[in-house]
Amino acid sequence: MWWAGIRGFTQSGAYDCRVTLAVFIAIGTLMVGLVGGFLIGRRPGPPATPPSSDGATVADLVQRVMLSSHNGVVLLDRVGNVVLANPPAVELGLVHGSRPDDRAAKAAEQVRVTGEVVHVDLSPLDQGARSGRGPTAVLGEVRPLGDEYTVIDASDESDAVRLEATRRDFVANVSHELKTPVGAMALLAEAVLDAADDPHEVRRFGTKILNEANRLGTLVTELIALSRLQGAERLPELATVEVDKVVQKALDRCRLAAESANIRITVDPPSGLLLDGDATLLVTALSNLLDNAVSYSQPGSPVSVSRRLEDGFVEIAVTDRGLGIAPEHQERVFERFFRIDQARSRSTGGTGLGLAIVKHVAANHGGAVTLWSKPGTGSTFTLRIPAHPKAPQPDPSHNTVRTSSTPEYVGGPP
Repeated sequence: MWWAGIRGFTQSGAYDCRVTLAVFIAIGTLMVGLVGGFLIGRRPGPPATPPSSDGATVADLVQRVMLSSHNGVVLLDRVGNVVLANPPAVELGLVHGSRPDDRAAKAAEQVRVTGEVVHVDLSPLDQGARSGRGPTAVLGEVRPLGDEYTVIDASDESDAVRLEATRRDFVANVSHELKTPVGAMALLAEAVLDAADDPHEVRRFGTKILNEANRLGTLVTELIALSRLQGAERLPELATVEVDKVVQKALDRCRLAAESANIRITVDPPSGLLLDGDATLLVTALSNLLDNAVSYSQPGSPVSVSRRLEDGFVEIAVTDRGLGIAPEHQERVFERFFRIDQARSRSTGGTGLGLAIVKHVAANHGGAVTLWSKPGTGSTFTLRIPAHPKAPQPDPSHNTVRTSSTPEYVGGPP
C-alpha cells in the first residue's frame, strides 16, 4: 500500500522530481567548487608583487630606472612600434616621432627572428649638416625580451672616438717630429765625415748638429711635460705662489731670445698677487707664452706683460704686436703640433707643443687660457688662475693692482 502511494506520487510528480534532482546536483557542484577553491587558496604560491614604501610597484620602479638611465633605451613591441623611450634615446636619435631608427628597426626584426643579441651602429647620418657638438658615435645593442618584444640600449661613444682619433694623430705627429731632427742629424753627420779635412766645414756642420740635438731635446722635454700634465684634472698639492716671482722667472728665461730678436718686453709694476698652484709649471706656461710672442713678432716691436685680479682669478696677459691669428685658427692654436705657418715654425725652432702645455697647466690649476687676436694687429694670451683667498683686492677704479706707475723694460731699450 505504501509502495503504491509512493509509486503514485512518483508518477504524478515525475517532472517535479526531476527538477528537484537537478537543483540538488547544482547545489552539490557549487559546494564542491567552493570547498576546492578554499583549499586551493590555502596552498602556498608565488608572493604578490609588494609595493615600495611610497606605494610604487616594481613596474613603476623599473620604468623609473629606464627613464633615469644615461643610455638611450627604447622598448619595441612585436611589430616594431615604440612602446617606451627615455629622454636620452630621443637625444641620441634612436626614435623619430613614434618610430625607431631604421637601422635599429632592422636589427630588432633580426633579433625577433633569431633570438640573439645584435650590435648596431646608430651614429647620426647627417653629421656634416649638423651644427654644435652633438653625438657623433652612437653604438647600440638590441636584445630580446621574450614574447617577441625587444629593447634597444645605446650609448654615446663620441668622447671615446675623439680620444682615439686624438691618440692616433698624436702618435703620428710625434713620429714625424722626432723623425725630422734625427734624419737631419744623420745627414749632417755624413757631411762631417765627408769634410773631415776641412775644419771650417766640420765646425759649420757640427753647429747644425748641435742645433738639431737641442731641438730634439726640447721636443722630448716638452713631450714628457705634456704627458705628465694630461693625467689629472687638478693638481693634488698646491702651494701659495707669488705671481710677481713667476713673472720674473719667466722673463729671465726668455731674456736672451728677446734681446737676440731685438724685442722690447714691457712689464707692469709688481702686483703682490698670490695664487695656489705649482710655481714651476706656472713659470713654464708663462715662458711658453712669452717665447711665442717673441717668435711671432717683428724685430723691434713691443711685447707687454700685465697682471690683474678679476672676479677671483689672477690674470696674466701677454700681448704682442705681431702677425696676429686668423679667426679660423684661433681655436686650434692650443692643439698639439698645430702650426699656422709650418715654414716659420721650422725657422723659429718651435715644437708645436708650447700652447698645448699652457692649456693643460691652466686646466690643472682650475683655470683657463684665453686668446684675443686680430690679423695684422697682434695677439693677447691671458692665463687665468684662481687667486689665493688672501690676495689683495684691486682698486675699483683700476683693472690692475699696481704699486707704482713706472713700467719695467726687458730685452730692449725703452
